[in-house]
Amino acid sequence: MYFDRKCKITFICNGATIYSEDARFTDSEKYPPLSDMGQNEIEKICEFLKKRGVKNDKIYSSPAVRAKQSAEMVSKLFKQDFEIIQDLHPRKCGSFNGLTFEQVDEKYPDALERLVNHPDIPTPDDAEAVTPFIQRVKESIEKIIEENIGNRIIIVTHRDVIKAAICAALNLPDSSLHRIYIKSGSATQISYFERWSSLVYCDYKPL
Repeated sequence: MYFDRKCKITFICNGATIYSEDARFTDSEKYPPLSDMGQNEIEKICEFLKKRGVKNDKIYSSPAVRAKQSAEMVSKLFKQDFEIIQDLHPRKCGSFNGLTFEQVDEKYPDALERLVNHPDIPTPDDAEAVTPFIQRVKESIEKIIEENIGNRIIIVTHRDVIKAAICAALNLPDSSLHRIYIKSGSATQISYFERWSSLVYCDYKPL
């Protein structure tokens, strides 16, 4: 039982947008869409999946347009539809939305320190705190796993969601989320077993 694998998940981070190119906070599901760079990144990810011979049973996506655009490209490779999971949407960042880290640091002194080191406190006040965000992602992934015992699946979602999945899988402190780096258009794979999880590879981005 200890080594019985329940599910293998390949997480695909959505391709770049005009916001990610400037490292801006964003939680909008409707904007921004993929940039030309982002489309190119997902094309390369699809080439990587094909060359690596990644096998797949089901594809899931965040409801955000940039994730759905990325999922459409991955779905075309596997010649199958994808399913939207509402709880895989980005972490709600409140009034930080659309701002760069530099702008947040200038406009909200000490906010970034609080965001990183106090995951249980909503930062800013109208945002989703990191701890419940990680729990939301964990519960969503656990449900997907229970519906896909023995399967190999792909989840197309966002940087913070993938970082939350890593924290949950490896039992890392919630404060670790902002210390994990995930690039746009990258692949991360986690194997889920009965009693533990293994990070197979992380943040891989084809050249």
